[in-house]
Amino acid sequence: MTTAALAHALAANTSDLAAEHHLADKTLIIFDWDGTLMDSIGLIVESMHVAGEAHGFTTTDQAVKDIIGLSLMHGIEILYPQATAAQKLAIQQSYADYYIPSSHRTPFFAPIETMLQTLQQQDKQLAVATGKKRKGLDRVLDGSDSHHYFAITRCADESGSKPDPQMLSDILDYTKQPISQAVFIGDSIYDIQMANRLGMTSIAVNYGTASSSELAAEQPTYQVDTPQALAELLCA
Repeated sequence: MTTAALAHALAANTSDLAAEHHLADKTLIIFDWDGTLMDSIGLIVESMHVAGEAHGFTTTDQAVKDIIGLSLMHGIEILYPQATAAQKLAIQQSYADYYIPSSHRTPFFAPIETMLQTLQQQDKQLAVATGKKRKGLDRVLDGSDSHHYFAITRCADESGSKPDPQMLSDILDYTKQPISQAVFIGDSIYDIQMANRLGMTSIAVNYGTASSSELAAEQPTYQVDTPQALAELLCA
């Protein structure tokens, strides 16, 4: 399958996109983390099942996938609305107790690291906007030895949970880049909703939490099926 088939605009042809959405002109590339750069969805689902069941609550794989991208506590509140405040805090702790020792099992999708290296060589500024807490993001940045790729990273406990666009606004302020020079890439509907609230160019990736149709309904500027297609689209 060709890159053109994998990496497609919502318009019939990428060339039909307005000039402000042309990726070659973007100087700031902002990524979501889980399910976009890192193959961590399976562990997140597993950890939430373990945490919920430890306190007498059950949910489904799809329900957990649907809250990925939100802050952890916001996700727990959606999954277990019947839980008391104390139980929600306990679920959050149990989640961390299970996820953290297992986080070495979450590598970058291939060929994400090569893509990051190429974008840096092209003098692009790279950033991360994630639903993770700062402590959790720093841990996986350390584990993947990837701090040096990113000019700035922002987390839900610093700027608010997606789809609040404050994380993106903070990154724009720090890098002194206008919205027109930025693109945001994510795998959840909250990612695309966040970008749309600022009128920022967006790329939805179909290999993470949400289905292709769910993401298309949010009207991303571009949509890709695989990490390889994302790399080819951004690095062209």
